[in-house]
Amino acid sequence: MLEDIVSQGLEELNIRCNVEAISRLRTYCGELEERNKVMNLTAITGEDEIAKLHFLDCAALLGMADFNDKKVLDVGSGAGFPGLVLKILNPSIELCLLDSLEKRINFLTELCHKLRLDDVKCVHMRAEEAPPAYRQNYDIVVSRAVARLGLLSELCLPFVKKGGLFIAMKGPAGSEELEEAKKGIRILGGEYVKTVQYDVPGTDKKHNALVFKKVADTPMKYPRRWAQIKKQPL
Repeated sequence: MLEDIVSQGLEELNIRCNVEAISRLRTYCGELEERNKVMNLTAITGEDEIAKLHFLDCAALLGMADFNDKKVLDVGSGAGFPGLVLKILNPSIELCLLDSLEKRINFLTELCHKLRLDDVKCVHMRAEEAPPAYRQNYDIVVSRAVARLGLLSELCLPFVKKGGLFIAMKGPAGSEELEEAKKGIRILGGEYVKTVQYDVPGTDKKHNALVFKKVADTPMKYPRRWAQIKKQPL
């Protein structure tokens, strides 16, 4: 049962949770499965797998940084992961979900309304085309399964304010991606802090979260257009 899986998993992750949060995750799961029948939101289906491989995987980030009262941006949010899970478990977060596909943003807008999270901003926009008001405006920027780190860092680091964090959720190849991205991350004003390897509760999966600190302003010429980012990674 989803409620049991989530409660036990959060306890294993040392994350506190209340009844309202569990109820919201139950609603989230139901809405995700229903909408997934008509649009491609996730390849992970069934409440047990959603609870473990989406909800608990995303929840693990809460143990890696202080999210209390932080302004958080989720780049390439897709079906709301990880940002919306973080918001449900820590309502003090000021959250913005960013995605380039309008259908996904429409789903997230409707979902946030049903979850009574009307303070979440759901924005249909490509990260590299964001207006200046978004630049260096967030305490923490998160992203999950969007692109290789060398490309992803150019999309995400410009949003992070100096002293803030960029956290990239990665699978087993995280260390390999880090090596190829280090030069570009420095150019963008970032500094590698740590890699946190964690077990996803209830599974045999080991995932990585790469944490970077923004130590300098990102030069104004970044991010470049997506075609150039792909063609000439930093």
